[in-house]
Amino acid sequence: MSNHNSYEKELSFQADRRKAGVELIKIISDLWYDKSIELVLFRNQLIDRNVSDIINFHEYACEFVNKPINIFDSVEIAQAIQNLDLPPSRIDIGKLTYEYHLEDNKYNDSKAFVIDKLKNAKEFKIQKPKDVVLYGFGRIGRLLAREMMSKIGKGQQLRLRAIVTRDKNDAVLLEKRASLLRYDSVHGDFEGSVSADIENNALIINGTTVHIITANSPEEIDYTQYGIEDALVIDNTGVFTTEEALKRHLVSKGVNKVLLTAPGKGVPNIVYGVNHEDFNPDDVTIFSAASCTTNAITPVLAVIEETLGVVKGHIETIHAYTNDQNLVDNMHKKYRRGRSAALNMVITETGAGSAVAKALPSLAGKLTSNAIRVPVPNGSLVVLNLEVEKETSLEEVNSIMKKYALEGNLVEQIRYSLNNELVSSDIVGTAQPSIYDSNATIVSPDGKSIVMYIWYDNEYGYSHQVIRLAKYIAKVRRYTYY
Repeated sequence: MSNHNSYEKELSFQADRRKAGVELIKIISDLWYDKSIELVLFRNQLIDRNVSDIINFHEYACEFVNKPINIFDSVEIAQAIQNLDLPPSRIDIGKLTYEYHLEDNKYNDSKAFVIDKLKNAKEFKIQKPKDVVLYGFGRIGRLLAREMMSKIGKGQQLRLRAIVTRDKNDAVLLEKRASLLRYDSVHGDFEGSVSADIENNALIINGTTVHIITANSPEEIDYTQYGIEDALVIDNTGVFTTEEALKRHLVSKGVNKVLLTAPGKGVPNIVYGVNHEDFNPDDVTIFSAASCTTNAITPVLAVIEETLGVVKGHIETIHAYTNDQNLVDNMHKKYRRGRSAALNMVITETGAGSAVAKALPSLAGKLTSNAIRVPVPNGSLVVLNLEVEKETSLEEVNSIMKKYALEGNLVEQIRYSLNNELVSSDIVGTAQPSIYDSNATIVSPDGKSIVMYIWYDNEYGYSHQVIRLAKYIAKVRRYTYY
């Protein structure tokens, strides 16, 4: 009988948890669509998630911070937020709940706690939304389109207005572009609607018109004809990578900022979260979001440089194959990349070592780097082999990384993994560009050498870094509480 009663209690508890999950999802949606307030849980996106996702995120959070954070607490905090008059915001209710457990004796109730913690939100000024043009529509371009259109809310930040392609769009090509946005072999189906508007040469994404513009060069486009003004052009073609080439976008009517989704020459190379504040968007017109690998390793290297000091090191990138390799053996201008990407591990060069120094000048000349392309379509890994100034231990390194993943300026960039079974397919769809594998770290007996394994979704994680940087350039960053 006791076992039966125990089982009934478990069923009842699970039902209550799932009901709370439904209630939290409604609050999340109401806050987002009515007030442009986005709730996250330790950087995990909660918009458009199902009940099981929400519960799993809470279990991760509970293990991560070693505090009894549960979904009932989150509902209580979310209700308190809902009753406040706040500007457009991005608020981590996981962090709030964690702090509430630490400080609940200081407050009469959760509402008083939330009012105190979010008191600075009143000083935040709402900015004018920014029109965005995607110049190119490849892997990164389509992920940027997905993210912008699925998180557009009331359109108070980035507004995707147009996509530029080189090929003239007939009915067949336009439908192909719609299909490529709708379906993805790596990232799954787009959780929204996409249709081709043949008559107006546009894609209708979640009911919103996005013009498809055909052009052979940036200079020939007049974006104002489409009602686009002072736009940010995100160039993801990989063709224009120098300051001189990227300036061509500024000749177009209706453009005032340019962002390159690749390493750039003669322009600031930014790893958002590390060095973006070194460049004021009021003074700088053209930015580069650097590379996916640079965005993966720089946040972690910034942490180690700040806490332990880097003497020297080697970066080995184990990277998913990309579209510039051959599917089967054929001619290629670069060594080894002509061999079949799906059948071989391919040693190739990477500029990650020198690229890091652009964001972290103190590491100039201290790092070497190389890369191996491997037969997976997405999901990559960097092995950081570092000699450090201060003697350390495995426990200290993990403690340092957990601290920076939990609080500070790099919480959007670093995810701390507790998974002892982590493999590359597990990290696909992770919004943070750096996933620290805490169970794989090695520290030498003398405490002066460390080996760190940093996973990254070289498409999805990088795309989120591009969007973070785009919001900074466009000056539409919301009030955040992390």
